[in-house]
Amino acid sequence: MILAFVAVIAVFLVVPLRRALISARIFKAFRRALPSMSQTERDALEAGTVWWEGQLFGGRPNWRRLAAYPWPTLSAEEQAFLDQDTDELCRLVQDWEATRQQDMPAPVWQFIKDRGFLGMIIPREYGGKGFSAYAHSQVITKLSTRSSAPAVTVMVPNSLGPAELLLHYGTPEQKQHYLPRLARGQEIPAFALTSPWAGSDAASIPDAGVVCKGSWQGREVLGMRVSFDKRYITLAPVCTVFGLAFRLYDPDRLLGGESDLGITCALVPHDHPGVEIGRRHFPLNAVWMNGPIRGQDVFMPLEFIIGGPKMAGQGWRMLMECLAAGRSISLPGSNTGMQKLTARAVGAYARVRYQFKTAIGRFEGVEEALTRIGANTYLCDAARIMTAGAIDLGEKPSVVSAIVKYHVTERARQTVNDGMDVIGGKGICLGPQNFLGRAYQQIPVGITVEGANILTRSLILFGQGAIRCHPYVLDEMHAAQQGNLQAFDRAFWGHVGYTVSSGVRAAVMGLTGSHFVSVPADVAPETRRYYQQLTRFSAAFAFIADISMGTLGGALKRKEKLSARLGDILSLMYLASATLKRYEAEGRQAADAPLMHWAIWDCMFRAQNAFEGVIANFPNRFFAMVLRRLVVFPLGRPYVVPSDRLGHDVARLLIEPSATRDRLTADVHLPTDVEEPLGALEAALLATVAAEPIEAKVKQAQRAGRFQFVAAADGGVDALWRQAFEAGVIDADEFALLQRRGVLRDKVIRVDDFPLDFGLKASLCDGAALREAA
Repeated sequence: MILAFVAVIAVFLVVPLRRALISARIFKAFRRALPSMSQTERDALEAGTVWWEGQLFGGRPNWRRLAAYPWPTLSAEEQAFLDQDTDELCRLVQDWEATRQQDMPAPVWQFIKDRGFLGMIIPREYGGKGFSAYAHSQVITKLSTRSSAPAVTVMVPNSLGPAELLLHYGTPEQKQHYLPRLARGQEIPAFALTSPWAGSDAASIPDAGVVCKGSWQGREVLGMRVSFDKRYITLAPVCTVFGLAFRLYDPDRLLGGESDLGITCALVPHDHPGVEIGRRHFPLNAVWMNGPIRGQDVFMPLEFIIGGPKMAGQGWRMLMECLAAGRSISLPGSNTGMQKLTARAVGAYARVRYQFKTAIGRFEGVEEALTRIGANTYLCDAARIMTAGAIDLGEKPSVVSAIVKYHVTERARQTVNDGMDVIGGKGICLGPQNFLGRAYQQIPVGITVEGANILTRSLILFGQGAIRCHPYVLDEMHAAQQGNLQAFDRAFWGHVGYTVSSGVRAAVMGLTGSHFVSVPADVAPETRRYYQQLTRFSAAFAFIADISMGTLGGALKRKEKLSARLGDILSLMYLASATLKRYEAEGRQAADAPLMHWAIWDCMFRAQNAFEGVIANFPNRFFAMVLRRLVVFPLGRPYVVPSDRLGHDVARLLIEPSATRDRLTADVHLPTDVEEPLGALEAALLATVAAEPIEAKVKQAQRAGRFQFVAAADGGVDALWRQAFEAGVIDADEFALLQRRGVLRDKVIRVDDFPLDFGLKASLCDGAALREAA
């Protein structure tokens, strides 16, 4: 018996023996089970870097590492640009007028060009601003609190577009020619990727080019004849140069390589012969420019390829490597901006608007919506800032970029929907007084672009995360693809030890309620349990992810619902981490604690439900029982929905002026003109808060019989205050304050009305008169 035991142990411990008797068999099975993968899929999986999400995936998050990441700050120049230029751009844009004209006025366009908004990411040596990713994010966030038109116009040239690709891959000649012109606004860029036949599956674009000889500038050169049909291209109708992604073929081997070179990126002037451009889409009544770009058999010289001929076929890797940065900034920034606007405006409206003689923000039903608005805004802003900071640290976190794109846009949809529910009829009548209707119209845009959210959640978050973040899977895949048994043996047995360790740690932490998990002593005492529970969830996730991959193999790729729930767990741990990081970075503001607590509790509750969803639908019922009873929930589910008391504390923060409310809604453009809806809301909130004690005094005097209110036909809703003043209950100053409050309240609750034909006849007549005058 002892000899047999020693022999078995020897098989595992003696590496050559183990490799020959065990690993070789597993290696063959692994290679058979490994799903086929195209080069574009491989490029997508291997692009970018692994950051904090790798710690969470690995089951042993190093919280000291999280604490050591610097919280982003703006330079003096960046802060001045945000406070002055960006604020002035917000002031210049009147969203309703731009909507009616379906474009921003010419002076606004010129201001954007002259002040360098289109060249924020371009280095100073080329005439750009050279701003940080965080500064870029801050500008987009602020513009989005005013109007989507300037926000989208500014964010596209500074994210995935010609400037980004030129900076990383352009030839010296391309950089010297284009980057200064882009920085000065002489060139307006767009990037043409999406095809009618390949939307989220962008790697399958049918647009194609063939290497051939042709005439260019009076001489015969080697070039490409390209046919393309692109749609949804932002800035296409007004761009002067656009990046174009297409598949390049070289059937005659004129470049000396393969006949199918792969996806290629070229930079094409808008007026290049054969290019069809200038028409517009109408995306949910949005003002920003968007439209198709087409061309049939368009000849282009090889010098149009970004990076020159040597970069032919490298386009998909270029796009994947650059996508993470822009994806981490643009949509998280714009959608967080809409949430900040909602929190600021709807919170004020809920205090100013009375129903049943009570501010609607004090009703528990409305409080529920306000709670989600406040906590989701706090959480999304934390994730936005932390992720932008990662870009400034040199990271290209492809998985994190998908996490923030998906979750910030989804929570923004929830936030704006909640805001519309609170403001009711005010929100459904479009016009210059509606501060939320346009955001509500355009929320689906963020859900759809840069990869539809449904596919991002079900295919990317875990599908890409499992390969990029796992400490062993990518090494195993590489070894299998290369036929390297030695490397596979090393990675595989390391993987086995890692899985066993994760399972044991998760079980022990589950059985002890994670109370003995070590976390840094210097974290805020009120957050200590969150760190412990997140560590436990991380270990449980690492184990359940390995069991899923081990038992399902390549079939997991087709189990999209299971993959989506696993992606939810990873994402929610990242969002909770960002929230904890923000709370520490901002000095553990006690007044902000309800926002932090509700956001993290909600993340943990949702993650717990995602665990349950995986287990309940796990194909192997034995493993499902082991996961539930022994690893994930041995003592039951620790989290319930966040408490109503905590929700009340969060909602209260939105409906009264405070430093917390200002921090939560920092970067919202606040007009001082009370004729503007947000300006009126700000003034009305202050007047309402000041008037409430006076109103209470009047009502108390009325109940005490000091005066009797007599309703009058022409008295209106404020007749009570006049009669109280005439009875000597309040003085002139108090009465004046109540009057001001009433005027501002009426400005806030009014909605717009228009002529029967919405002024179309007058507009057409004016247009005819103008044409005759010309």
